[in-house]
Amino acid sequence: MRYLLFAFLFVMACSKPTSHHETDDTMGEDNPNQALYDQVMDIHDEVMPSMGEIARLKRELNEEIKNSPDMVAEKKAQLEMVISNLDSASNAMMDWMHTFNPLPDSIDQETAREYLETEMEKIKKVRDLMNESIEKGQAAAVKKN
Repeated sequence: MRYLLFAFLFVMACSKPTSHHETDDTMGEDNPNQALYDQVMDIHDEVMPSMGEIARLKRELNEEIKNSPDMVAEKKAQLEMVISNLDSASNAMMDWMHTFNPLPDSIDQETAREYLETEMEKIKKVRDLMNESIEKGQAAAVKKN
C-alpha cells in the first residue's frame, strides 16, 4: 500500500505543469508551499514594474532642484526628502530581490513555510513603501506644474 501511494504521488508530481514563477527548479508544483511561493512572487511581479516610475520621478525631481537655483530652502529640503524616500523604496526592492532565496525541496517543509511567510511580510512592506513613495513623488511633481 505504501509503494502504491508513493507511485501515485510520483506520477502526479511528474504530470503537473510547472509554475510561471518557477525559474530555478527549487520548488516543484507538488510542494505544499508552492501556493505561498506564488503569492510572494505575485506581489513582486505586481510592483517590480514600478521601479521605472521611481527612476522617472527621481530624475524629474532632481532636475527641478537643479534647474531652480533660487528655490526656497524648505521646498528644496522637501523635494530631497521625497527623492530620498524614492531611493529607499528602490533599494528595498533591490535588497529583497538579492536576499530572496527559495529553499530547495530537500528542506523541511515547515522551515520552508516559515521562510516564505517571512518573505511575504517583507515583500508586502516593500510594496507598501514603493507605492507610498511613488504617490508622494507624483504629488511633488504635480505641485511644480
